Order: sequence, then structure tokens, then C-alpha cells
Amino acid sequence: MLKNATDAHKQAALLNHVPLFSHLGAFLLTVSMVMVFFVSQLLGIYVAGKLVLPATQNATVGDIFLFGGNDGTVVSLSIIIGCVLITGITVSIIRLRGGSVRQYLALKSFSPAVGLKMAGLLLIFMIASQALTYFLDETPLVFVDPLYQSVSSVWLLVFAMVIVAPLYEELVFRGILWTAIAEQFADSSYSSYPTKYRGAIVASIVTSLIFAVIHVQYGIYEISTIVVLALVFCYARVKSGSLLLPILLHIANNGAAMWQYMAQAA
Repeated sequence: MLKNATDAHKQAALLNHVPLFSHLGAFLLTVSMVMVFFVSQLLGIYVAGKLVLPATQNATVGDIFLFGGNDGTVVSLSIIIGCVLITGITVSIIRLRGGSVRQYLALKSFSPAVGLKMAGLLLIFMIASQALTYFLDETPLVFVDPLYQSVSSVWLLVFAMVIVAPLYEELVFRGILWTAIAEQFADSSYSSYPTKYRGAIVASIVTSLIFAVIHVQYGIYEISTIVVLALVFCYARVKSGSLLLPILLHIANNGAAMWQYMAQAA
């Protein structure tokens, strides 16, 4: 009972404040951040392609996207460039709205006990997902093949996909968008225990679906598992009250997947 009361108090603290965005503002923010996500990736590939690809002086924009999108070095650098752009835009939006970046993005410490429980939950998901992938004979990381084979340094690819990508993906989906959607239910009239979680539930479902769909490099099976994985990250966000835990879990997940891929490719 005490534990449930503590969780309810944490959620109430999130929802019982004046929303930074209106209903329309939250919708427009969601659409805009998804567009920013894709545009930053395209811009990153273009800039990195101009810097890395040979003979790009006479290459068209289409050529740069075509060849750069399959070049491991270009993609790795584009992820880093995209992270810088998205972080800057996210921080700027919150500050322009008069909010606290640290508070709005829940950039704070979390309970080690909660961290261990969520790590255990992630491990269960990873084992179940791996078993299902083996049973269905799926190859979810096949898109990494051309990147792994063409990157100038494998560790650059590892750094980009394991460390950098989770940082800005969590910043967007379990950070600014999750909070913007959840805070739409900040009305103090929602006083009963279930309704205090209504915003968290809606935010988790919406952001998880969007997060899965934007992974266009995957098929239907992989996208389905990404929805579940995203819900695990959202659950960690709610239970810990911190964005740092989902970031660490995301890094652990990507790290395990990359380690498995490299072990098989060796």
C-alpha cells in the first residue's frame, strides 16, 4: 500500500502543474518533433556525405542520400549530427515556453532498487524477443550489414548506434513528447488513483507507437517488438520518475544487440 501511494504521489507531482503546452500545442509539438527527427537525419547524412564521400563536388543531393545512407561512416556521423541538432531544438523549445529543462525532461537520479527491477524486466524482454526471433527465423539487424562493412572504424558505428542514438531518441520520445502528452491530464479534478495515471498511459501508448513506426528500416515483426520495448522504457520512466533510467536501459539494449551482431559477423 505504501509503495502504491508513493507511485501515485510521484505521478501526481508530474501531472498537477500548469501544462507547458495546450492540447493543440502538444499535438503540433508531436508532429513537429517527428518531422525534426527525420529532417535532422537527412541533414546529417547530407553534411556527413559532403565531408566523407569521395567526389561529392559534382554529386547530386539524391546521390549523396543514396550512397551516404548505406555508408557506415556517413550514417554514424549523421547520428551524431542529428543528436546535436535535436538536443539543441528540444532545449530551446522548453526554454522558450518558460519551462525548466531539467524538470521537464526529468533529468534526475533514480532509486537503484527501481533500476535493478527495470533492468530485470528488460532482460526478460530481451530473452523472450531473442527466442521468438530464433523461432520465426527473423534477421532484424540485416540493415546493419552494409554499414558495418563500409564504416571507417567499427567503434564509430558502435558509439553512434549504442550511445548516441539512445540519447536523442529518449530525449524526444520518453522526454519532451512523453511529458507534453502526459501533462494534458494535469487537471486537479482527476483525483482518483487510476486517473492520476491516465496521462502516463496515453503518453506511453502514443509515443511508443510513433517510436516504433519511425524505425522504417525494420519490418512488421521488428516494429511490433519495438512497440513492446518502448513500453518497457515508458514503464521505467514512470516507475523511476527519471529519464536517465530509460536512457541507460536503451543503451544496454542496443549494446547487447550490437554485441550479438558483431559476434556473429566475426
